[in-house]
Amino acid sequence: MQRIGVLTSGGDAPGMNAAIRAVVRKAIYHGMEVIGIKRGFNGFIEGDMEPMRLGSVADIIQRGGTILHAARSEQFKTPEGRAKAWENVDRFSLEGLVIIGGNGSFAGASTFHREYGLPVVCVPATIDNDIYGTDYAIGFDTAVNTAVDAINKIRDTATSHERTFIVEVMGRDTGFIAVAAGLAGGAESILIPEQPYDLDEICHKLLRGYRRGKLHSIIVVAEGAGSGLEIGRQIKERTGFDTKVTILGHLQRGGTPTAFDRILASQLGARAVDLLRQGARCKMVGMQAGKIVDLELDEALAKRKTVDLELYRLAEILAI
Repeated sequence: MQRIGVLTSGGDAPGMNAAIRAVVRKAIYHGMEVIGIKRGFNGFIEGDMEPMRLGSVADIIQRGGTILHAARSEQFKTPEGRAKAWENVDRFSLEGLVIIGGNGSFAGASTFHREYGLPVVCVPATIDNDIYGTDYAIGFDTAVNTAVDAINKIRDTATSHERTFIVEVMGRDTGFIAVAAGLAGGAESILIPEQPYDLDEICHKLLRGYRRGKLHSIIVVAEGAGSGLEIGRQIKERTGFDTKVTILGHLQRGGTPTAFDRILASQLGARAVDLLRQGARCKMVGMQAGKIVDLELDEALAKRKTVDLELYRLAEILAI
């Protein structure tokens, strides 16, 4: 294999640049050429592609976001869009493709491989950490640390003003960020899409804490579990406590990636190149129990990753 393409797709995640850097430099080390595809599958369709050199990825390991830019592509979901992308595979003489992104990007990669046979290796990069087959996706650790840092700062003002704070974090379908940040931040309650909750019970817990002298509380809410603003309004109505809401939003996507995310991205990007060199057809790389592994992409897509409810229960116990 002499020439491969690399793209980032879907929502950006801190550490994507470190993964791009690893793919480019590992490939060049083995005498291969790398074509950078800009703006995800949209750039793949439009031929927005250019060769990448050693200098193309200099001084990016510490940068958040992605130098190749990322986008979600409705056109790639159509046979016509994928046919245009295949024309660019031929135009740029690509023999394999590394896709850095999340579940939606992986589904597109699987379909494209099935239709055209181009070897693909997918690298999991999503702050939601919801990809089956890997304990960690690139960006998750940074996003959790960003949320914990915000909780720490919010706790300072919550203590000073004796307030209850609702902190809404990302997690439309899953509560991975909420559970990790809530446990690390010492939240009194964590609300996630995977677990039903009773606002009356949460309010009772807040009142019980107040009666024993607790003057402030932090409640972490994954966006998929309900609106932080609405939950805050209801808690204020039911308890009478001064309740404020902070929505972290896209703040969690940005920032300098942690050392963990940089190392993970470097390992996964390098392994993706190795798999293409070894003749892999349709794979995903990941980390399991501290080891870099690979599995069939369709297996990762067919199964659902679930939140560690033991961590969730531990957070509840420690918040009594």
